[in-house]
Amino acid sequence: MALDLFAGIPVTDFTRALAWYERLLGSPPTFYPHDTEAVWELAEHRYVYVVRRPERAGNGMHTVIIDDLDTRVAQIAERGLEPTRRETYPNGVRKITYHDPDGNEFGFGGVPL
Repeated sequence: MALDLFAGIPVTDFTRALAWYERLLGSPPTFYPHDTEAVWELAEHRYVYVVRRPERAGNGMHTVIIDDLDTRVAQIAERGLEPTRRETYPNGVRKITYHDPDGNEFGFGGVPL
């Protein structure tokens, strides 16, 4: 089975969100479907997008599991963003959470080595 993923994040101010997510994800968007939506390809066929939808803003929750959590968090800090929460679960899995200006949650997780 082929798998493509598009995970959406509703925001109130597209321009502000675009700048914030560029800092979080470390690059400009991969493409723009229209003037109030930006899409990043995180891995082949796996995308996250922000879209101006003020009536739904602030309710997004996403977690992406990555190989090198510490490096990613350090790179994001160099771009001026700090996590709002750091968690370590009993099984050793870690989750670092950021909140965008609307309150949407975007987390990065790492499994124990």
